Amino acid sequence: MGYGLLIIGFVICAIASWNVNATFKRYQKIGNRRGITAAQVARQILDDNGLQFVAVERVSGSLTDHYDPRANVVRLSDSVYDSASVAAIGVAAHECGHAVQHATEYTPIKIRQAIIPITQFGSYAWYFVLVLGLILSLRPLVYAGIILFSLIVLFQFVTLPVEFNASSRALKTLDAYHILEQDELTSARKVLTAAAMTYVASLVSSILQLVRLLGLVRRRDD
Repeated sequence: MGYGLLIIGFVICAIASWNVNATFKRYQKIGNRRGITAAQVARQILDDNGLQFVAVERVSGSLTDHYDPRANVVRLSDSVYDSASVAAIGVAAHECGHAVQHATEYTPIKIRQAIIPITQFGSYAWYFVLVLGLILSLRPLVYAGIILFSLIVLFQFVTLPVEFNASSRALKTLDAYHILEQDELTSARKVLTAAAMTYVASLVSSILQLVRLLGLVRRRDD
């Protein structure tokens, strides 16, 4: 059953990843009627929210878009930066949504930022701590490994409202500023929804892994 949970988690993540790439490629072929690029949209949204100090830069890769709060930069991937597609504009607006979240001190993103250091440690250490505990038959180490892994699950859980809110902000902004028409907005929503589902899939996969680890410990105790 343990490996079955891993396989289920892998399949869920694979489907979500395939779906976001397929959806993006589909709507990447549809340009917006105004003919503006994603980079231009990002600059407009940031300026209109008083974030003139946040730069917009190109980053290599496909769907590597992100907001870097330390450098105050919205980075748009090669497939997004110069594109005038509804998909690219949706992605750019989403990343600007993260910039606005930081500027307005949106509570979930403050929580996520606060737990990043310990989560990063947990992501590197949980497996080694758990395995060492199993080898040495030290129950406290085993539980410590599971707790460290639980921090990863917590981080992914907190990430969900951050991502969904950024997409909600993006769609409302694109509508309010009349950047996209209603049918174009529907297409952008599909892209952002597909992207959000990858975070849901990751959380579900991690929860299944946590259940597997708890089952492993219970079987050893028996």
